[in-house]
Amino acid sequence: MSTRSALANLVKQFVGEDPARAAHYLESLPEADAAKVLGALSHTLSAEVFRCFEARFAAGLLKEMGPELFGAVASRLDSQQAAEILRHLPEDRRGDLLDRIPEKAREQMREILTYPENSAGRIMVPDFLAFHSDAKVRSVIQKIRMIARKGLPVSYAYVVDSENKLAGVMNMRDLMLASPDAVLETMMRREVFSVQAFTDREEVADQLSKRRYFAVPVVDPENRLIGVIKAEHLIEDVQEEATEDLQKMFGAGGSERAFSPLGFSLARRLPWLHVNLATAFLAGAVVALFSEIIGKIPVLAVYLPVVAGQGGNAGAQSLVVVIRGLVMREIPPAKVRRLILKEAGIGVLNGILIGSVTGVAAWLWHGNPFLGLVVALAMLVNLVIAGVTGAAIPLTMKALRLDPAQCSNIILTTFTDVMGFLALLGFGVLFKDHL
Repeated sequence: MSTRSALANLVKQFVGEDPARAAHYLESLPEADAAKVLGALSHTLSAEVFRCFEARFAAGLLKEMGPELFGAVASRLDSQQAAEILRHLPEDRRGDLLDRIPEKAREQMREILTYPENSAGRIMVPDFLAFHSDAKVRSVIQKIRMIARKGLPVSYAYVVDSENKLAGVMNMRDLMLASPDAVLETMMRREVFSVQAFTDREEVADQLSKRRYFAVPVVDPENRLIGVIKAEHLIEDVQEEATEDLQKMFGAGGSERAFSPLGFSLARRLPWLHVNLATAFLAGAVVALFSEIIGKIPVLAVYLPVVAGQGGNAGAQSLVVVIRGLVMREIPPAKVRRLILKEAGIGVLNGILIGSVTGVAAWLWHGNPFLGLVVALAMLVNLVIAGVTGAAIPLTMKALRLDPAQCSNIILTTFTDVMGFLALLGFGVLFKDHL
């Protein structure tokens, strides 16, 4: 066996044994090199690796792989996952690739791709178990047994009418106890919870959590059954969105992963680092305005990071609580003002307590009660501002139809730094004769 053949076999063995690890390694390579590796694998192995790729990276690979290989791989992928990859392609390229995959999978993917970004239709699985209402119990049981022997997953079994409209849901216990000649219409449960395909996924998650169901049927405007959302997939989706929001809060791209290519990561982070740099210059400009008082009373410089840092921490607490409330739909428009007042109240109490401790510490350290008073007042002002802005920033972005998590922490830090410096140095000017 040649060295080339031995190496190819080694790669195939590695991919076959641990496709997730292989995918993570391939994501660290240039797309052209990763495509060459996939081209050397069987279509089955390529599909196994593709299941583990981040969708954007997988879409980038398609430009290098060629449509023939993608058609073979996509036919082996779950239609939901294949559709997610296709979303990251231009419309003209998307249509060309859809034409090269089996008709059934193509129609399923086209249907998924028509739904809005955060809707139930985007996260539903088009594979579900349903029977017509006039089917007999005997034939239904026989089919369920056949499905079980094949090892296919079964959640709920739904009942549809002659027009494929959702009519009910079956209880397996009722099915086993029913007469073999009975029809499903006589023993199905007619009250079945379902969601429209255009329902927001956050609302779906909230309803599933309240009802404790592990799956929910998705229907179109005519109540035709078109898919199922499984709780486990929804949880994964919500968790992914939460981690993306966390990354966005600190200026990293929501689509970035731990092993994303260097250029991809740099492109997502660098613009927001420039934004952060600009805000840092803004804070520096505030300090420059008070350079004279700092020159006369240099001890004030010691407490600049103390006041600003504590404001940033307090604001981050408000920010996280409010963003979670928005995600969980706990903040109706009528209660926005009440929420901001609550965070302002917490800021006042925190400011009094933390300001008093900091002021006493400054007094004892430097032996000047007026210095302690200046630090305490600055801490009080900044913590109140931190509470209000920590709540107001995501609420304002939501009202403007922007992502509440997008770099909200950078905006918050700018407020708390600038206002913390202004408060401390401003009070320093007022009490300069006593410092």
